[in-house]
Amino acid sequence: MNEKTLKVLEFNKIIQMLSDRTESNLGRELAIQLKPKTDINEVEISQIETHEAVNIIIKRGRPPMGRIHDISHELKRAEIGSTLMPINLLNIADSLRAARRLISYFKQDKQDKDSKYEILEQMILGLNIYKDIEDTIFNAIISEEEISDNASSKLKNIRRQIDTKNASIRSKLNSIINSSTNKKYLQDSIITIRQDRFVVPVKLEYKSNFPGLVHDQSSSGATLFVEPMAIVQLNNDLKELRLQEKAEIERILAELTAMVAEVSADIRYNQEILAKLDFIFAKGKLSLTMNGTKPLLNKEGFIMIKEGRHPLLNTNEVVPTTIHIGDSFTTLVITGPNTGGKTVTLKTVGLFTLMCQAGLQIPASYGSKMAVFNNLFADIGDEQSIEQSLSTFSSHMTNIVNILKNIDENSLVLFDELGAGTDPTEGAALAMSILNYLYNKKIRTIATTHYSELKIYALTTEGIENSSVEFDVETLSPTYKLLIGVPGKSNAFEISKRLGLQDFIIDNARELLTKENIEFEDVLASIEKDRRISEENRTESEKLKQEVDKLKSELTKKKNEIENMKKKILTKAKEEARNIIKEAKEESEEIVKELQGISNEIEKERKKKIQEAKDRLKDKLSSIEDDLTENILTKKSKKPPVNVKKGETVKLLNLNQIGTVISSPDSDGNLVVQVGIMKVNAHISIIERAKDNQYSATTAKTKSMIKSKSRLVKSEIDLRGKMLEEAVLDVDKYLDNAYIAGLGQVHIIHGKGTGVLREGIKQLLKTHRHVNSFRLGNHNEGGSGVTVVEIK
Repeated sequence: MNEKTLKVLEFNKIIQMLSDRTESNLGRELAIQLKPKTDINEVEISQIETHEAVNIIIKRGRPPMGRIHDISHELKRAEIGSTLMPINLLNIADSLRAARRLISYFKQDKQDKDSKYEILEQMILGLNIYKDIEDTIFNAIISEEEISDNASSKLKNIRRQIDTKNASIRSKLNSIINSSTNKKYLQDSIITIRQDRFVVPVKLEYKSNFPGLVHDQSSSGATLFVEPMAIVQLNNDLKELRLQEKAEIERILAELTAMVAEVSADIRYNQEILAKLDFIFAKGKLSLTMNGTKPLLNKEGFIMIKEGRHPLLNTNEVVPTTIHIGDSFTTLVITGPNTGGKTVTLKTVGLFTLMCQAGLQIPASYGSKMAVFNNLFADIGDEQSIEQSLSTFSSHMTNIVNILKNIDENSLVLFDELGAGTDPTEGAALAMSILNYLYNKKIRTIATTHYSELKIYALTTEGIENSSVEFDVETLSPTYKLLIGVPGKSNAFEISKRLGLQDFIIDNARELLTKENIEFEDVLASIEKDRRISEENRTESEKLKQEVDKLKSELTKKKNEIENMKKKILTKAKEEARNIIKEAKEESEEIVKELQGISNEIEKERKKKIQEAKDRLKDKLSSIEDDLTENILTKKSKKPPVNVKKGETVKLLNLNQIGTVISSPDSDGNLVVQVGIMKVNAHISIIERAKDNQYSATTAKTKSMIKSKSRLVKSEIDLRGKMLEEAVLDVDKYLDNAYIAGLGQVHIIHGKGTGVLREGIKQLLKTHRHVNSFRLGNHNEGGSGVTVVEIK
């Protein structure tokens, strides 16, 4: 970007305003080096950075960017092994703390958690945190020159010894100087220090009477500062402790420096990010100061500034200007009286372009559009150079020649008083020729002028547009409003007449004008009159529109009130319905509780009756068992078999069953016989060897029974709908039958329901004699509604 243009448009003052809002030298350096960019993608990224910074500051307040130092020199020293001083380490700890606080600041606002800050979030959350190093440095170092006792236990111990030694020395010295014997030898009863050793002031004439080491002498020579022999060793001990203290401090600083050196690359990265963040947030603060907005960017050379305010003028006094160029026309000619605001308008467009391309927001209304140009050239102000002996015209032409040599199709050119400073006829012709050259190259150009020829040129040329700054003849003051499409009238005669110039002089001046000039001025006057009428009509239309909008707003408000009332009525009705349902639900729950209570009482009664039946059955079984035992004991073999061996077939007389001996008789004659699926303990006296035909008949009968069972017993049992006690009895019986039938695996269907039946069956299976293992069914077996049992 052209350096001369930056100076003419006072871009350096914007840079100064920006740098004043940075918090660190690092951010300030980036602000000072800021230049407009020409790549639209880079400009867009810079604008997004600023936009995100503005939104974060608005929603979360100013970020904690304080105490960020330039520590590049300290990091370099740490990396080469040089020990850092306390001030250097404190600066590093400050920067680490700044990074950590910035991350906390970004994360802390939960209300703003849904906002998206793609660029700044990545930068802030990418900062490295080393709180351990930060805390260690702050705990170890109190100030730029003082190390804390807490830096190490050894340092604390040494300093405790130093304090003790100091106290001992002072106590000893106090006893010396307060001694009645020594008082006459001393100049004053005080203790002082010379060469880091405690001494007392001794009169010169008593030197030989006061044993000790002389360390200094007063300027008059009358006083010697003597270290008494009694404390020489104590002073030596103190000096040794101070050397130990110094060595320990050096060790601590070296250790802290080593910690920093290990992560120096991460800290250096932090510094780069913190500098960039300081710079970006400064852009956000500047935007908030000047009420800036993010412009919409384009590469087509289209500029649309809505109510733009020059950022260097007083915000309370500046009149907003609206200007556009680059759509239906590429050249804009601005006319009007002096001090009417033509140059301010020109500078506003130029400065806005520079600010926009530098990533700064512009003080204009939302929806403003700015083009990104490769070059911006401006010829503004009096460039007369005494040293070069150039007139105003020559200086301007030199500048214009340089501009025409360096322009390209994507350039913006600003001319102030084009062609002025020479013969009006030649100057106007030259100005038209320059504008025509730029127009043919489709270069966006804005020029201010007083020449009527340029007004006619703009009126008669397609793609070139007139504009003017409004002037109130009645008050003889400019309004600073820019009127695009309307050429400005000079108003010289009207202004002169209002100021008191005689009418005959003004009339004579009118006669001196050419007919064409008079007609043109009359046309301008007519245009101005029509514009004022249009302005009045527009004002009236705006007034009517405002009234319509007001009526519309009131109707909308009433409609919203009706809608709100409707919603409230519906809400109230729903609330009442909800309360009715709630009451019904509570009442139904009470009824269910009562029913459950009744059910529990019935269940208790039923369990009681089942238990009574079980007790009666148990008594009956005990009676039968007693009878069986009695029969077994009484029914004996007439001649007990001898040498009964394992595997022999025998007949149990008391049971009248054939079985196989599975254990030989013990010393008391007791043995075990397998009868079918049962094992029976028996005595030798109640068995006899079986005949072959008896065994065959029994075996056949047993096999027939098992075959019959296996045919009748299914591989599953369905318990759904049964009570737990009933289901337990059915499962117990079913498992016995399954075991007799020789089934390896069976399925117990209990359903999912409340899980009571499943848990009850589970407890039974855990202790059942025929169960090897069990599990819940797989997905294709019925899931948790089925239990699969493996039979022993």
